[in-house]
Amino acid sequence: MNGLSQTETKKTKSTPAKVIMPSTTASVTSCHGDDVRDDEEDADDLPMTRRTKMNDRSYTRRTRSLYGVSPNCSFGPKGFLEDTSETIINIPDPTSQRLHWHKPPQSVLVVRKIHDDSVLIPFRNLLFWLIEERNMIVFVESKMIEDQVCMDEEFQKIVNKLQTFKEDEDKLTDKIDFILCLGGDGTLLYVSSLFQTSVPPVMAFNMGSLGFLTPFQIHEFREQISTVLEGNATLILRNRLKCVVCKHSSTDCSDIPHIKHIDPTMTKRHILECVMVLNEIVIDRGPAPYLSNIDLYIEGHLVTSVQGDGLIISTPTGSTAYAVSAGASMVHPSVPCILITPICPHSLSFRPVIVPAGVEIKVMVSPEARNNAWVSFDGRNRQEIEQGDSVRITTAVYPLPSICAKDQVEDWFGGLADCLHWNIRRTQKSLSSGQSSGSLDTFDSESNAGSTG
Repeated sequence: MNGLSQTETKKTKSTPAKVIMPSTTASVTSCHGDDVRDDEEDADDLPMTRRTKMNDRSYTRRTRSLYGVSPNCSFGPKGFLEDTSETIINIPDPTSQRLHWHKPPQSVLVVRKIHDDSVLIPFRNLLFWLIEERNMIVFVESKMIEDQVCMDEEFQKIVNKLQTFKEDEDKLTDKIDFILCLGGDGTLLYVSSLFQTSVPPVMAFNMGSLGFLTPFQIHEFREQISTVLEGNATLILRNRLKCVVCKHSSTDCSDIPHIKHIDPTMTKRHILECVMVLNEIVIDRGPAPYLSNIDLYIEGHLVTSVQGDGLIISTPTGSTAYAVSAGASMVHPSVPCILITPICPHSLSFRPVIVPAGVEIKVMVSPEARNNAWVSFDGRNRQEIEQGDSVRITTAVYPLPSICAKDQVEDWFGGLADCLHWNIRRTQKSLSSGQSSGSLDTFDSESNAGSTG
């Protein structure tokens, strides 16, 4: 099951902020502060209806809402916070996060759930429609068209029109304009793993077991996809975590930069891996019979040592996954934060905490630990970390832009009720029509009447 670093997003205080998607065809706009004229944006990037409004000098749009409030950084008559991209925090306004296309999308990646025959027929129908009716360039993974149902003569007519790729061999960055996901939450996690930098907009159809992150229904795919391709869609930016596994030694430990300055292309010998995570990083004791003993640092400060089965570092999206099972709060994906949740801690006072998005979290095996620890990223790439190694984590600048079926609030709370049965119980029976429930005197009089009867 199941958000964008506020300190890393470069904006100015009074202009629209644009988050660039993986190709030149898509963007999401979000505005904060006072009323801003649309003519401050590039007219060539706007749909025709907005471009017409822009030419009307009297047209302004209201950019304030109950959701997104950017802080006033003047404090009293003399105090202020320096107005730089690294210090000013702009809270995204969910009501203004709508998808726009610079140009009509041409390429689409279709990912389906594997080992599930019920997905094959909708998968075939979707491919035919995209190629024959929408004339789009369709990318699929090679292994996803090897099932027997995809081997008949009718399907062979479009096989040569498909663009295939293999995971870990072919790079999809800058090739894909749009993503269609057929499956459950695990399929969406897999889609996230395919893009280690910018991610195209993702439209997820519920064909899995739970479907907390997949709000669309496949039987309506023609109308729903056409609506999105026309630019009528609300987005939710699901923050991801940037995770770096570092191999330390006495000579090169000081050479490791802050995680914000580490990118996946770095090849220094002490940087083992750099991955993006949508749900959570789990550090646990693995097969060892002893408690894990993990030191937790935030911005270089040792805040505590975790003794227990392990630790979960999760995004708001991941708060409704493993973290909630371990006692964490459920956090809306638009909230900029990182959750730290212990797994079965050997202390009754160790409660889950939430820290600001953008801080550097470092996890190391304690020098006093009896055993090594194991780390996994969204349940994948499980590996052992030894004493001296570290896992460094922060909020990534590349969120996963997920298309909403309705809006950010209704989709999320609807998922809580439908998938997790949040606060579902039988309604308390009302009192009979002749009784009043507003005063204790009523119950006292009834009690007295019963004692004298």
